[in-house]
Amino acid sequence: MRAVDTNVLVRLAARDDARQVAAAEAFVAKGAWVSHLVLVEAIWVLASVYRLTPSKLATAVEMFLNHRNLAVQEPDTVAAALEHFRKKPALGFSDCLVLEAARKAGHLPLGTFDRELGKLDGVQRL
Repeated sequence: MRAVDTNVLVRLAARDDARQVAAAEAFVAKGAWVSHLVLVEAIWVLASVYRLTPSKLATAVEMFLNHRNLAVQEPDTVAAALEHFRKKPALGFSDCLVLEAARKAGHLPLGTFDRELGKLDGVQRL
């Protein structure tokens, strides 16, 4: 399966350049894989450049998870991270994904200095 980079996901979500949106849609029409890293970068761009609210960021992640032509890396892990993010958006999506990736890999507790992240199950605040 083919893979996409951050800019392709951003175009699919932001839809701000008709030519690039069309190219992105044509590329993913045959199916495309989205890595955790690309997903996190895309969410960062949508938050920092496009100023999307946490609610809209969550909707974007959900859109990527449910997109008929995208295969997100470990979708169950991403969905679990999305649940945390929706409950506590101040954590940031990337921290939620780090926790759930560690959980899936069997590498808990996750050590952190972050006060809010440290409150979640499976996390040890240092």
